[in-house]
Amino acid sequence: VTLWPRWLGDKPVPRLGRRTDRCIDNRGNDEGATTVNAPTKPRRAQLSDEVAGHLRVRIMSGVLRPGAFIRLDETAAELGVSITPVREALRTLRGEGMVQLEPHRGHVVSPFTRDDIEDIFWLQAVIAGQLARSAAQRITDEEIDELERLAEAGADAIAGQDTGQVVDTEFAFHRAFNRASGRIKLAWFLLHAAKYLPPHIYANDPQWGRNTVANRRELIAALRRHDVDTVVRVTDAQFTDGARRLTARLDELGLWT
Repeated sequence: VTLWPRWLGDKPVPRLGRRTDRCIDNRGNDEGATTVNAPTKPRRAQLSDEVAGHLRVRIMSGVLRPGAFIRLDETAAELGVSITPVREALRTLRGEGMVQLEPHRGHVVSPFTRDDIEDIFWLQAVIAGQLARSAAQRITDEEIDELERLAEAGADAIAGQDTGQVVDTEFAFHRAFNRASGRIKLAWFLLHAAKYLPPHIYANDPQWGRNTVANRRELIAALRRHDVDTVVRVTDAQFTDGARRLTARLDELGLWT
């Protein structure tokens, strides 16, 4: 179960070759200069995924609005990368229907609707429900203890209003929960469905934080009882809430077409 997209594991991926360059973290932030020495082809593929993730979140959060042009050179300069991974990232987003290529003008953000948001959350909820059911049936006491530890770390981050730490602890919690299901391939599909969601919108929302702390505690109590129905219900509730919050956010921005 995850509302927290990560694009290539837990660490940022710097640019190609051995050079001092900028590095984009998994929330799309600039982490400063980094020196690397890695095989060119795999590094390029990974960096283009990082750039795609950064742009995807900006589109889904309304920072890049439908009809806005994404310029290769401007984006490359902003992220401190070359034009090549930006071009590859835009090709990826074009395949997902998030941008369109206008001849002689460049890439423009595609329109999207409330139905698109509903579809994303519907898909996540269906997959997450299956993972939750399996986790409730097979999870061990040791795995529940680890979830409880991660949930408390998340509660501390929420209380401290540390957005970055909230995102990190939430991702760790959901990853541990998904692994407890034993259905790793299904969890992989959920991860890819989640990459369209902007985590900072949730992490910066105090009401979401209070609801999440309560949700985690109810979930853990149900897992200790191996109460499958409650685990599935509590899991589904977070996706209903997530869809409502994101839709409301985009409503405020007047983003719909």
